[in-house]
Amino acid sequence: MTHDTLRLVVVSAGASNPSSTRMLADRTVQRVTTKAEAHGHRVSVDVIDVRELLPELPQALSSQFMGPGFTRAIKALAQADGIIAATPVYKASASAAFTGFFQVLDNDLIIGKPMVLAATAGTSRHALVVDQEVRSLFAYMRALPVPTGVFAAPEDMNDAALAARIDRAAQELVTLMEAGFASAVRGDTWDSYSHEFGSAGAVESAVDFSSEMMRLAAGGSLPRAHSTE
Repeated sequence: MTHDTLRLVVVSAGASNPSSTRMLADRTVQRVTTKAEAHGHRVSVDVIDVRELLPELPQALSSQFMGPGFTRAIKALAQADGIIAATPVYKASASAAFTGFFQVLDNDLIIGKPMVLAATAGTSRHALVVDQEVRSLFAYMRALPVPTGVFAAPEDMNDAALAARIDRAAQELVTLMEAGFASAVRGDTWDSYSHEFGSAGAVESAVDFSSEMMRLAAGGSLPRAHSTE
């Protein structure tokens, strides 16, 4: 019996087409889909190829103006039940395209979203980047990366150990997606988070524009106090 559709969004920052980063993301998607379907769910998959958004990135960084590609990506992430985020690694860091993409997003956009974090590199010397750098980025954005990170150097691609890590990460993600974790957190505890005004489409907090403080901020004045003399 088929139940609800789980919405999975893939953010891949691979620099070429094809790329090892996208291949790793696709393998993870396949395992997530297989596991979810075994539980009776459909999975819809949206892929955000960061490489295709690079022409829009400078303006998004400098002015927060979002072009059509970023607008579509933001809508997909806002509706996601789960995310797979995959980046190549250069000089012990996630790629500038990957970090730049997430830096222009609203801080509140992916609160509570379950994620698999994945990375590829030319050498296993970069294996800790997923947990030491990428995980901290999404901790700041208050997303929920699953415990198992996925890293692959060239020699790992045909290794059974990589397949086991992908399988474990996929199971963790499906469990959180099935539980509706993102919706539950955003619905039940949204007001307990500290939000910036204007983030997440201005739905992050209720602002009383009639208050004395907001009238002053808008250039108004406070009413005169009545004299008791």
